[in-house]
Amino acid sequence: MQHKTDYLVIGSGIAGLSFALKVAKESKVFLITKANEEESNTKYAQGGIAAVWHDKDSFEKHVQDTLVAGAGLCDEQIVRKVVTEGTERVKELINLGTRFDKAQNGEYDLAKEGGHSEHRILHHKDITGYEIERALIEQVRKHPNITILDHHFAIDIITQHHLGELVTSKTKGITCFGAYVLNTKSQKIETVLAKITVMATGGAGHVYATTTNPTIATGDGIAMVYRAKGHVKDMEFVQFHPTSLYNPNEYPSFLITEAIRGFGAVLKTLDGKEFMQKY
Repeated sequence: MQHKTDYLVIGSGIAGLSFALKVAKESKVFLITKANEEESNTKYAQGGIAAVWHDKDSFEKHVQDTLVAGAGLCDEQIVRKVVTEGTERVKELINLGTRFDKAQNGEYDLAKEGGHSEHRILHHKDITGYEIERALIEQVRKHPNITILDHHFAIDIITQHHLGELVTSKTKGITCFGAYVLNTKSQKIETVLAKITVMATGGAGHVYATTTNPTIATGDGIAMVYRAKGHVKDMEFVQFHPTSLYNPNEYPSFLITEAIRGFGAVLKTLDGKEFMQKY
């Protein structure tokens, strides 16, 4: 089976869904995901989303908090872009139906998490990612220009290589024509041809023996880009949550939100001693 579209979006998390909604205003979009459409890393995010939201806070404070937490590894230009544009992006999520918790006075209930000098975390109870995913999926499902193909596992990006040309990492002007996709229900390969293909497949955190990453985080998109001779970088930076419930028989591990540290929780050893200051 062959499909044709303007945009092929691979991945149904916050990145893929929000991008699909933006370009679907003027284009046809195919959005594919290897599991259920609502299954993504986004769904499992708990604590909240950080944005400068009140007069006591400032973009510069948020930037400096991020640079300090990054311990010299941050790209300051990217940090400033994310921070200064973050508030508007959160407003977009609200306009799309995301319901962040509010205090009794009607203002948003801003939490404070580790590394932040101000209260700037918008959240929905302790299932913020689930709520964001719900809101975006609801909008995508009813959009006439978006077609969702769930249980479709992207296998390979289609480039000149599949037309018989030699493609290496030094080849200039590698063109992507779409992707070969496995329909996991019919076990048949389908071809999706697209003018533009967007990889929004998330990371590879599930490859670790101990992780809170869901079973879908297996780095498929990264591998596809690499095989297609695309450039991958910063592979050492893995989304990794530091606190989980100790249960050796549970995989992935049950995540304990970092918001608890923002509210004053302290990590201790079995004999009750603090240890994080050593590191």
